[in-house]
Amino acid sequence: MKILVLADEESKYLWDYFEQSKLDDIDLIISCGDLKAQYLSFLATFSKAPVLYVHGNHDTSYDRNPPEGCICIEDDIYVYKGVRILGLGGSQRYNYGSYQYTEREMRSRIRKLKMKLLRHRGFDILVTHSPAKDLNDGTDLPHMGFQCFRDLLDKYKPGYFLHGHVHMNYNWKQERKCIYQDQTIVINAYERYVFEYPVH
Repeated sequence: MKILVLADEESKYLWDYFEQSKLDDIDLIISCGDLKAQYLSFLATFSKAPVLYVHGNHDTSYDRNPPEGCICIEDDIYVYKGVRILGLGGSQRYNYGSYQYTEREMRSRIRKLKMKLLRHRGFDILVTHSPAKDLNDGTDLPHMGFQCFRDLLDKYKPGYFLHGHVHMNYNWKQERKCIYQDQTIVINAYERYVFEYPVH
């Protein structure tokens, strides 16, 4: 299954220079936040693939005008072709904006998912806006990752962890992809990235 992940900056390749063939072989589109609602709606219109999203810390406009034709997976487990996808958007709280959380608040969100996690027997893909603590995150508070995301990875051992928020152009050493604990492939979805999810 071919998955297109997006975050933080609209891709000119997909929007300004759009060609239908660029989406023809994409099975699923996942936004990790901070993208214009019109952009996601555009992709939903021209793709046969479902478009899933979580909120970034700058997505307050979604409250008034959410992306049309797209599926919000915040605080939920969405199952697509047998693949269990858990969504937790937002960033560390650095002011009083929407979609910002303290570590304690994010842990509380995860606790409320206990029954869903039990019913689905965990998840295969974790989708967030922020990275996990000390896993490709930043040193300043707004870009610091959540420890509770690492705890989720340790407990449920998903195959993939997709996040945004830390722009690849912030730091030339910023990694696009790495492996956590020899079990979870971590992908920074900045702008766009396509990967093949193994379906058995």
